Amino acid sequence: QVQLVESGGGLVQAGGSLRLSCTASRSIVRRYTMGWYRQAPGKQRELVATLTSGGTTNYADSVKGRFTISRDNTKNTVYLQMSSLRPEDTAVYYCYAPVGTQGNWGQGTQVTVSS
Repeated sequence: QVQLVESGGGLVQAGGSLRLSCTASRSIVRRYTMGWYRQAPGKQRELVATLTSGGTTNYADSVKGRFTISRDNTKNTVYLQMSSLRPEDTAVYYCYAPVGTQGNWGQGTQVTVSS
């Protein structure tokens, strides 16, 4: 079991930027494929970006070229740098780590992009 704590969400105007952080309670971010997901009101949770232990990244088509996932192993933290934000990026953003039998989710952080 591992605890994940997200931070960095907030209200931003369209075209702006935010950086989300996900800090794990123990040293896992360099050992597992870490993921960022989001869930907008009335919609299913969707994958935003992943980062493998080997450093390979993967992005949803809707965020390619605008979002960047990265990590700091010394801080047990995964980041999601979001730029050129759009109103359709408004959602609760969750961090995920495939640790244990069911994986672990953070509590989520709200991102709201105004037009």
